[in-house]
Amino acid sequence: MGLRTFWNNYKVLIVMGTSLGLIHLGWYNLKTNPAFHNKEEYIPEPGIVAYVSPPAAAAPPPAKSK
Repeated sequence: MGLRTFWNNYKVLIVMGTSLGLIHLGWYNLKTNPAFHNKEEYIPEPGIVAYVSPPAAAAPPPAKSK
C-alpha cells in the first residue's frame, strides 16, 4: 500500500483527525493562557441549594360579611 493509495482511501479521516487535533490544541492553549484569566472580576456560579424552606402557615379563612 503506497502513500498515494493510503491518502486516497483515508483522506477524510486524515484531514478531519488533523483538524480536530489542531482545534483542541488551540482551545487548550486559549484556556490555559494566563492573559485571559481575570481573577478580579471572577464571580463563581451559585452552588446547589440544599435548604428548602418549610411551607407557609395557612391563612385563616376570610370573614363572612352580613
